[in-house]
Amino acid sequence: RMLSGYKPSNDVRESYKVLELDEGCSLDDVRNSYRNLAKKYHPDSSSGMADSKAFIRVEEAYRVVLNDLAAKQKLDPGEEEEDEFKSKSLQHRHYLSFEGVGIGTPSQREKQYMQFRVDRATEQVLQYRQQRLESLYAGSDLSRAKDVKQSKKVKITQAVERLVEDLIQESMAKGDFDNLSGKGKPLQKFSDSPHIDPMTHNLNRILIDNGYQPEWILLQKEIRETIEGLRKSIVASRRKLGEPMTLSEQKQWGRICEQFAEDIRKLNKRVDNFNLVVPILSRQMVHFSTDKEILRARKTYEAVMEKVSDSDMKENEGEEGK
Repeated sequence: RMLSGYKPSNDVRESYKVLELDEGCSLDDVRNSYRNLAKKYHPDSSSGMADSKAFIRVEEAYRVVLNDLAAKQKLDPGEEEEDEFKSKSLQHRHYLSFEGVGIGTPSQREKQYMQFRVDRATEQVLQYRQQRLESLYAGSDLSRAKDVKQSKKVKITQAVERLVEDLIQESMAKGDFDNLSGKGKPLQKFSDSPHIDPMTHNLNRILIDNGYQPEWILLQKEIRETIEGLRKSIVASRRKLGEPMTLSEQKQWGRICEQFAEDIRKLNKRVDNFNLVVPILSRQMVHFSTDKEILRARKTYEAVMEKVSDSDMKENEGEEGK
């Protein structure tokens, strides 16, 4: 479109208004105004006022003003327009890539920009190393104190280990280990499940035998034992009251349910603590519902009473038969 016989529809006065210029301005003013408006309205720019239609109007006005200035200077308008437009029309693209770094063709600017990034990264690495060294020197006194404490702990640990080793060797020399039940027998290396690593299984078994169980396993075991105890206790309480319940027994059953609800609330707090420390998401537990547990206790009580009644009927039938 730029090199064809394109004829803009704007006249000269409107073109000056579009470029925000007055008639009689210089060629440099026209160029500067076109650059600023191109940066503002070009669709590829990051400006908030980017508008392709406005940019086309600016471009048409720029061509008309160039022709007008060329006519006033008694030059060939086609040649002047083509030369000026070739040299100045794409200058706004310098600000749309490579962070505005470099000059020349796009390939040359890309090489210059890559070198600029390398230099910037080198400066950032040097600054990081400088800050790290400053922080190390600032905390040198604290690190020395920590090193002294750590060296003391290591010395004590090594001394204890040497003492234990000496005692074991002395006991072996005396023959204290000759009467052991497992002497001369192979160790039980493998577990019952073939899918478990034997080394991991043995390490876990040794830790568990010596009381080194993870906190979440102990909490899980405690929660299960507690809910089983609560379920058995409420069923036993219901059996003691019998059927049907009198008014006083109903009040007593209400107090038992209130105490059971309080115990469930405390148990749910343990469940929250368990969910905070459990390392596996699939092992997390949900809260226990008081209503569901009471309903479950009633069903268990009814099932127990049915079994008792069935056994009594069988006994009566047996006695009648005899």
